[in-house]
Amino acid sequence: MSLVVTGATGRFGRHVIEALSARVPAEGIAAVVRDRARAADLRARGIDVRLADYDRPDTLKGAFAAGDRVLFVSGNEAGRRVPQHRAVVEAARHAGVALLAYTGVLGGPKADFLLAAEHKATEQAILESSLPYVFLRNGWYHENYTENLAPVLRQGYVMASAGNGRVASAARADYAAAAAAVLTGEGHEERAYELSGDTAWSFPEFAAEVARQSGREVGYRDLSPQEHLRMLAEHGVPEQMSEVLVDVDGAVKRGLLSATTGELAQLIGRPTTPLSAAVAASLDGPAATGSTPSRHGSPEPEVPAARG
Repeated sequence: MSLVVTGATGRFGRHVIEALSARVPAEGIAAVVRDRARAADLRARGIDVRLADYDRPDTLKGAFAAGDRVLFVSGNEAGRRVPQHRAVVEAARHAGVALLAYTGVLGGPKADFLLAAEHKATEQAILESSLPYVFLRNGWYHENYTENLAPVLRQGYVMASAGNGRVASAARADYAAAAAAVLTGEGHEERAYELSGDTAWSFPEFAAEVARQSGREVGYRDLSPQEHLRMLAEHGVPEQMSEVLVDVDGAVKRGLLSATTGELAQLIGRPTTPLSAAVAASLDGPAATGSTPSRHGSPEPEVPAARG
């Protein structure tokens, strides 16, 4: 039996590997990856590296074994995830895994925004498989908003169309720690965890925090959805991604990502990382002074976890 993480070389997956490594020996961990070369460091540590691709169901046959406890990290290709995810679920069912934990989205069936549809379809496929499951319905990452603050500092504002809606985000590492706790713990089967940060913040508050820590003037530019779409297009964002970004902001405005359930802090045994810490980490890093555009100050959601 192994503790298996799919998408293990992705940004989220690597955090999960580190969290598991603090709990169990390396030989008890398996990393499912698309590119073996990117997992060379994991193999060197004694972690079992298994090659598989969600787009190639035949490769998934060797990804899992009977008795494995699997963290199924959702794909990152919106519009293609339903067939990809069904292939993963079928492979897990055929292998006879002991537990399939899936990274869904905060709100589960109640989430009505575009990015939630494929997650809801995946949860349904898991239920139909009769596999022992856990739904880890992750909220937003701080890093969706803080990883590249250079454009915000350059232009002097955060751009969104979320009004005064609030986001109960947490650090990527917080959600990873929760996943590790579920994989290594007991009594989680057939449960759905609504995971979010301890504190919900608004975009004006986010802008004020960036201004406080940077010493720059930073405000919040609240756009209409139509203005937001137009500005994203002007800055080269593909139409489909622009529609997703604006739709997410609409969900924020409606309060769908503001729930502070306390379940994430309960799973990890500590308070969740505050947004201010993520802002500080970004301002201390190269992203604060880099020149790479970041959707003209608009966050691009990684929702809620994407494979590498």
